[in-house]
Amino acid sequence: MELRGSHRIDSQRFALVVSRFNEFITSKLLSGALAALREHGAAEENLTVVHVPGAFELSLIAKKLAESGLYDAIICLGCVIRGETPHFEYVAGESARGINEAALSTGIPISFGVITADNMEQARDRSGVGENNKGVEAALCAVELVNLLRKLPEH
Repeated sequence: MELRGSHRIDSQRFALVVSRFNEFITSKLLSGALAALREHGAAEENLTVVHVPGAFELSLIAKKLAESGLYDAIICLGCVIRGETPHFEYVAGESARGINEAALSTGIPISFGVITADNMEQARDRSGVGENNKGVEAALCAVELVNLLRKLPEH
């Protein structure tokens, strides 16, 4: 047996949690993710966008949304750009860990659309138009996981 998810959207509900920090990048991730969801059939009433201060805060809100039972998947979008201090490692690492823990503890797909870049050029490259946009990638990942989970055996 081989199981695969698809990018088909019918009545699935998605919450997108987006960081306001580095908003000139995260707004492009959000636009890409929303466009991908709409292109694959998502209805506007099944999309909720929640803004948080930064990437560190994504996991708490994603977990609360996942626990609500209102969404089939959560899409986390953020951007952490390396600076001159170790702050980058803490924020990027804890953001990833928290998002993963939220998904594992709730059983709801929570995709990781957080760009971690060494510089602004890398961040711009990963938030461009089309397939280079990590928001698109995170949205399609969430859709695929929702559909794959529906195919898995219950026990």
